[in-house]
Amino acid sequence: MFGRWSFCLRSAVFSFHASFTGTYGVNYGRIADNIPSPHSVVTLLKAAKIKNIRIYDADHEVLTAFKGSGIEIIVGLGNQFLKDISVNEDRATNWIKENVQPYIPGTHISGIAVGNEILGGTDIELSEALLPAVKNVYNALSRLDLANSIQVSSPHSEAVFANSYPPSACIFKEDVAQFMKPLLEFFSQIKSPFYINAYPFLAYKSDPEHIDLNYALFKKNAGIHDTKTNLHYDNMFDAMVDASYFALEKAGFDKTEVIVSETGWASRGDESEAGANAKNARTYNYNLRKRLTKKKGTPHRPKAVVKAYMFALFNENLKPGPTSERNFGLFKADGSISYDIGFTGLVGPSAASSSLLNYKRMNVLGNVKTWIATL
Repeated sequence: MFGRWSFCLRSAVFSFHASFTGTYGVNYGRIADNIPSPHSVVTLLKAAKIKNIRIYDADHEVLTAFKGSGIEIIVGLGNQFLKDISVNEDRATNWIKENVQPYIPGTHISGIAVGNEILGGTDIELSEALLPAVKNVYNALSRLDLANSIQVSSPHSEAVFANSYPPSACIFKEDVAQFMKPLLEFFSQIKSPFYINAYPFLAYKSDPEHIDLNYALFKKNAGIHDTKTNLHYDNMFDAMVDASYFALEKAGFDKTEVIVSETGWASRGDESEAGANAKNARTYNYNLRKRLTKKKGTPHRPKAVVKAYMFALFNENLKPGPTSERNFGLFKADGSISYDIGFTGLVGPSAASSSLLNYKRMNVLGNVKTWIATL
């Protein structure tokens, strides 16, 4: 069923329950040379009561810093390793023994994201390597008796879809389906969700003349009506989640859960990047967090509580590409908030003796800017 790569389900995978506390987390990208140390980030996350984090590698300093924090982490197996990992299970086992096993259970590693936004791209060899890499990682976890506590996944971009408007019309692209369907078949066997990077910002930026900004920002608007299903959508985020569900159903995977692995809004951008400003970023993320904390589903799946990882913890000043790429941070490089959506900023070491008092005082004063001392 899965081509020439065999796999085995060595563990009682059907009893697996992924660790995701609450309904939201944050992506902790680190393509920057001016952000706080991982130990200070743990302090920041605790102050902001963020309990789920996704990183894009398995950095040892980060994993060490998170020991004893109680924060759930998804680590990333980078795209550059996929072809090598796909060759045989021993290479996957060695990667886990080096980058995961030494840090558990003190550090709560709840998942491994194998690659990021592979399918829908131009590298066919990488697309071919994804499924065998996923299988080898899973089988290695099983061999090490970790498959029941660490989930295997692979986040996708909207590029995997042929169309997503209206939501009920969403299907996977033909050239993607040949890789996606066997991947989803395997994930359905091991009870892994479908991770999608859903950005109303990118949709609005690409077509600001025809997309209502209020619809993208969760603000009051006329919304859209899906005539096929008779469902009404008052925000694009819900429509994107449901589009994923419809595509999965058409592919034969109606029981697969959708989790948003990235979503956010840029606070700055180039002149050509419509909507990229601090006001819109604050509005989107504030309303997104409020929507997630309600623990509700979508119009198509009202009982399936939506979960999402917000992007991103910090602005990343070394990221290539347009200005927006470097300006998705919920927090500034000094650990203070970029804008107020209800999170608390970082308190410096000089205030350590009265940190709890300072956190309370910051809430009272509306999250006044604080500065971190040299780390």
